[in-house]
Amino acid sequence: MNPHFDILVAGEINPDLILSGNVTPEFGQVEKLVDSAALTVGSSSAIFACGAARLGLKVAFTGICGADIFGRFMLDELSLRGVDVSGVIIDPLLPTGLSVILNGPLGDRAILTHPGAINRLRAEQVTPDRLQTARHLHVASYFLQTALQPGLPDLFQRAHALGLTTSLDSNWDPSGEWRDFDELLGRVDVFLPNEKETLAISGLPTAETAARALTRKCHLVAVKQGARGALACCGDELISVQAVPVQVVDTVGAGDSFDAGFLHGFLNEWSLEKTLSLAAACGSLSTRLAGGTAAQPTLAEAMGYVSSAGTGNP
Repeated sequence: MNPHFDILVAGEINPDLILSGNVTPEFGQVEKLVDSAALTVGSSSAIFACGAARLGLKVAFTGICGADIFGRFMLDELSLRGVDVSGVIIDPLLPTGLSVILNGPLGDRAILTHPGAINRLRAEQVTPDRLQTARHLHVASYFLQTALQPGLPDLFQRAHALGLTTSLDSNWDPSGEWRDFDELLGRVDVFLPNEKETLAISGLPTAETAARALTRKCHLVAVKQGARGALACCGDELISVQAVPVQVVDTVGAGDSFDAGFLHGFLNEWSLEKTLSLAAACGSLSTRLAGGTAAQPTLAEAMGYVSSAGTGNP
């Protein structure tokens, strides 16, 4: 069977309600006015899916949402961005999750999340028939997806048996324990943590030494370092690139856009340097507007910031 999709995303699906301005609440029934409000595509998995589709990859999504206004909003927005949502399970008994992001002064923020259906997807719901439609499986928000966690090593193994490659963006573990990660990373082809996550998982003092250690467990590690850029390690090869200088408006979803760029290069068998350069450009450019998807670049736009180093053509 020839896969129809480049990437299948197994993940959480929820919108973000972003409030900006003087967002510190005052209890006692005090009403305050804020500068702006926007309902946008939320969740690490969905923002990644939109970014990958924006780059020209064929992307399918499987997850769970409710039969409510937030669920319909997400399905409509994903579809408009070219993501196939035919594999999303709509459960009328569950509410779609929601994150309220309070953007305060000086770039600080607070996030209030109602989980709803965010943590309900189970590994067995990602069926063999669905897996066979794609050549790569991506999972994000591991620690939010509590129902997916127990079966994820087996899901990655099933994906490999069907010829798919796999990737994981764990996001942060609120418990700080990072349990069962050795087994999980042994079944991951591309691991996409940020620097804090890399140091926490490895217990090592620098991103470079941590990345080298983690590649003894999985094939390839790309570490996001925010305004300082990113580094990647595969075997004996360790490289780093700078972030693209932009006027930052909102960093929500920048890491997910980075992931989309990295997997574009990975799936097209680009050199590690060229792949990392595209990822850094995608992550940086996504911060130019509020929300995780509004400023995600096309491939042509992002390639304007990519070094000509490496092999392969976009």
